[in-house]
Amino acid sequence: MIDKLVINNSKNALDIGAGSGNLTGKLLRMGYNVTAVDISAEMCVILRKKYDMYIKNEKLIIINSPIEDLSFGAGKFDLITCYSVLHHLPNYIDALQSLLVFLKKGGVIYIDHEASPFYWRTEPSSLANLVKGIYLHSNPILNSLYFQIIGLKVPNIDYSLSDYWHKKEHALDHKKIASLLKEEEYEYAKRNDYYQNSTWIPNPLSIIYRVLCRPEMSFWVAKK
Repeated sequence: MIDKLVINNSKNALDIGAGSGNLTGKLLRMGYNVTAVDISAEMCVILRKKYDMYIKNEKLIIINSPIEDLSFGAGKFDLITCYSVLHHLPNYIDALQSLLVFLKKGGVIYIDHEASPFYWRTEPSSLANLVKGIYLHSNPILNSLYFQIIGLKVPNIDYSLSDYWHKKEHALDHKKIASLLKEEEYEYAKRNDYYQNSTWIPNPLSIIYRVLCRPEMSFWVAKK
């Protein structure tokens, strides 16, 4: 759907915070020439190993850099993707504003896996709040159980640095994002809220959670 929104698509994409290549791989398979950027040198090594053939065929460029240090020409990209990134940045609005410069007229920016406006808020009822609390806290337990069942040993990961800004005190302000896109006179901008499947095995509370509670995640699609 997002691909079809791009006008005069020359298939040049910028994947910000590419990580291990979730979106990078999808874009490459869709025929895009991709510039993948990540602040982590370790992630860039993983990208190079996974997509070595695309690099050799000059379909993929990997850049190890903070977003703030990027300097591409204005209007260079048809599509910019940004998955699970903004909430990690202390000044996500300034970072987003710099990214918008790199998008061509008729291009699209896709921002996904960000906490919705409802994520940190209390639910309308005490029952919903209880269900939300139990649901969110039980998901890691169920995933851990699943990994034990299949015999997969997952190393402990220290998220203290990467998730430093993912706190109630630094909740993503979607109104500011909407205001920025309006200020930049984007032809189309829409936030979509959704429920995420957060476990490998079904959480028994999932159905009740979706009935009583508001969506916890959001993605934006905006056309320049």
